[in-house]
Amino acid sequence: MEYKVIKTEDEYNLALERFEVVFDAQLNTPEGDELELLTLLIENYESIHYPIELPDPIEAIKFRMDQLGYKPKDLAKVLGFRSRVTEILNKKRKLSLDMIRRLNRDLHIPTEVLIQDY
Repeated sequence: MEYKVIKTEDEYNLALERFEVVFDAQLNTPEGDELELLTLLIENYESIHYPIELPDPIEAIKFRMDQLGYKPKDLAKVLGFRSRVTEILNKKRKLSLDMIRRLNRDLHIPTEVLIQDY
């Protein structure tokens, strides 16, 4: 099968169908190479036509807190005073650059998520 950049929804659907057929292909085989190529082509098409927006920074913090089982007092160890944490979680205070760095370092929240306006 000859491959090219996916430009239409029909081409995208055909690529997905073929992807399902070769999904379990072994690496370093013709089918494995085809799977890798299809993955790149499909990801490219999806990134253009179905972009995923970054989450709200505060919602990302709350989500990560939930994942880690953190309470506001735990976040205060990262950001400082508990009252500051409450203000941030209620969107009454903006994140400072230092806070963004600590959240990235300690909670592993991507900086590109944290620097957005909210």
